Amino acid sequence: MAERWPLLILLPYLGWLIFFYDYHFIDNVNLALHEGGHMLLGFGGGTWHFLAGSLGQLLFPLAFTVKFYLEQQVLSTAVCGVWLAESLMNVARYLGDAKAQLLPLVGGHIHDWHWLLSRWGLLDSCEGIAGFLHFVAALMLIGTWLWAWRHMAVEDTSQ
Repeated sequence: MAERWPLLILLPYLGWLIFFYDYHFIDNVNLALHEGGHMLLGFGGGTWHFLAGSLGQLLFPLAFTVKFYLEQQVLSTAVCGVWLAESLMNVARYLGDAKAQLLPLVGGHIHDWHWLLSRWGLLDSCEGIAGFLHFVAALMLIGTWLWAWRHMAVEDTSQ
């Protein structure tokens, strides 16, 4: 049980993310990765360019999650899994803003998800799609936490 205390500390944060998510400190990192995604992945035309920001924002925490998982570092995997789910919540918030376009944009540029959803005929569904993505992210948070709790229990009994 002694090794599980970091997971217990994460519980209030996970609850806040699931029920009261709002832009916060880690989203500054996510924004940098989002913009980096446009630069690194955004070659190949409009659709790919506008998707690249959100994909880049998700790719980095996914890569770290996989890296730590392969190294069998349970707590690091869990923390990066939480980051991935939180980043998806951030993408969901941005996607949900596609029609209203109230969120501030870097440099006042084009709203990625407004551009994408308009072309796909889904702009009126942006809030529903965002809600679904938030729900998926919440399931990721819960699943990550449960996975880590179970695997840390296995580590505790093997010592």
